Amino acid sequence: MKKIKVIGAGGIGSILLPTLCRFLDTSGEDAVISIIDGDSYELKNRTRQLFSELGNKAEVSVKKLSSEFKNLEFHAKPEYLTDKSALYLLEDGDIIMSCVDNHKTRKLLSDFCAEELDEVVLISGGNAFTDGNIQIFIKQNGLNLCLPIANEYHQEIMHPADKSPNELGCGELIATVPQLIFANNAVATLMLNAFYTQFYADGCKYNEVYTDIITNNSRSLTR
Repeated sequence: MKKIKVIGAGGIGSILLPTLCRFLDTSGEDAVISIIDGDSYELKNRTRQLFSELGNKAEVSVKKLSSEFKNLEFHAKPEYLTDKSALYLLEDGDIIMSCVDNHKTRKLLSDFCAEELDEVVLISGGNAFTDGNIQIFIKQNGLNLCLPIANEYHQEIMHPADKSPNELGCGELIATVPQLIFANNAVATLMLNAFYTQFYADGCKYNEVYTDIITNNSRSLTR
């Protein structure tokens, strides 16, 4: 049985989830999908996020997906990933699909997967307005098979200058780069491609992919 944790059900996550669930549901795969997000859908999100009603993103997503994909088991985790919550939300054997929009949480995930877990596949995606990237981290039998997503090539993750959502005060807004649904879709597709390649083909031979929707080019890297 696959234990899949999708962290973030916003711009990338809300696009990734229906396709991932359709594939697993129609293939007869035994899977448990947990959606982790402490944020809520608002009307302003409709420009690039797919949802059926307002409310907590994890709970709304699980309500919709569970009604459509009857062969899968779903769990809503309406909370942000923190140093404390990672201890009970993430565990060995997880397939983690990270769709978060801040480097602070990416750093937390990178450190936790590399240092606290013995068996994990982490597929992390993010984008700016017209370009983005995904990173893949794999750990088996306690050994890192590639670089963690916080590495020397990604100083923005190694030394994040932003805050995680749970650190923001009531009147504080997250300063984010404007995003485009087409770029969200491109990154979600790359994440799904990596998931398929890792578990249903020969396994990922790359651990990063960069994409640009203006040039329509994507390139993979191995580090």
